[in-house]
Amino acid sequence: MKRMLRRLLIIFGVLGPGFITASAGNDVGGIIQYSRAGAQFGYATLWTLLPLTVSLIVVQEMAGRMGAVTGKGLSGLIRENFGVRWTFFAMGALFLINTGITATEFAGIAAAADIFHLSRYIIVPFSCILVFLFVLRLNNKIVERVFVILSLVYLGYIVSGCLAKPDWHAVAQGTIVPTFITSIAFVAMVVGLIGTTISPYMQFFLQSAVVERGSRVRDIFAVRADIVVGSILAIALAGFMIIANGATIYIFNQHHDDHHRIIINEAIDVAVALKPLAGQYASALFGFGILNAGLFTATVLPLATAFIVCEAFGFEAAVDRRFKEAPVFYSLFGSALVVGAAIVLIPGLNYVNLITYAQELQGIVLPLELVLMLVIINRRRVMGAYTNSLAANVIAWATTIIVGILAIAYVIMTIFGLGS
Repeated sequence: MKRMLRRLLIIFGVLGPGFITASAGNDVGGIIQYSRAGAQFGYATLWTLLPLTVSLIVVQEMAGRMGAVTGKGLSGLIRENFGVRWTFFAMGALFLINTGITATEFAGIAAAADIFHLSRYIIVPFSCILVFLFVLRLNNKIVERVFVILSLVYLGYIVSGCLAKPDWHAVAQGTIVPTFITSIAFVAMVVGLIGTTISPYMQFFLQSAVVERGSRVRDIFAVRADIVVGSILAIALAGFMIIANGATIYIFNQHHDDHHRIIINEAIDVAVALKPLAGQYASALFGFGILNAGLFTATVLPLATAFIVCEAFGFEAAVDRRFKEAPVFYSLFGSALVVGAAIVLIPGLNYVNLITYAQELQGIVLPLELVLMLVIINRRRVMGAYTNSLAANVIAWATTIIVGILAIAYVIMTIFGLGS
């Protein structure tokens, strides 16, 4: 028992920003997006997770390496290499996207409140205050370790996926054999999966977290280990979310007509996939899951926003500073929380549509961010001997081009109504 505990402590000593950032991809939006993928297309989108795993590791490793080598955040490097105008444009776009994603996290909290028969008009503001105080009052190392522990809650989806008794042959086929359906719905789903798996904000947050942690060139191996472990676990969990929904909702819909099918119009509709694990308590388990996911990322995302803007324009940015030492940082953090929470309290807002559009928008913006990263990381005057290898460049540029093509195709198909 002591040996096992010691090993766990060693693992937790290695896991940090990379694991947290990758896990943040499995937020409320991620849960809904992966669940919708399984419910709507069965196992047909599983194959996308294999190249996404490689791309996620490469992109995250680039961000971690830039942070360790330069000791600067991504937004700061963008300012130094592209000037204030491009930085202002990039920060404005990221701020708008991050505010929308923050709103989706509070949408999950609001949905959890509905499941537990509590007023969202009480729970959402209370959660907003709780998150702010959590970050403001606790030491950043404590905050980091709490986030790591909370991330382990997602392991429940693996159990649920197995208990759903999926056709493992079909799962293997869906994972290995690429399937592409020429419809707006499928293209939008793939773009959304990319957006929620490799969210634009994740690179900014990861690089800033690596810098704040004090990681330098000597720590690159540990940073990489953290990123690889976190990315693989996050993608594995995403896969089981797809499997669980494919083995339950998708199979159910295949055997019923349009009048009796399960359509994901509300967040609670996804709870059906957890019935093999929790039975009649599936709704409660799902409610707890999205509450945890919402609180988790409602903390990470506004933090990322505050880090991004402060680093871009030279303001103090650190969670281990007091408010009077970093007023702009904490003001931005609080503003992002308040605006995100306020959006969710708009009467008649469709949470699922908000979440879906937010993930798709991330997928559309991602290629632009990757281009900036690739230009910076391949400049020897910035990275010295730690520029990208040929393999890293091939994978990163391929990711950028493919995601860009998919994003353009989705926009064109949406505008002209093609393939619907």
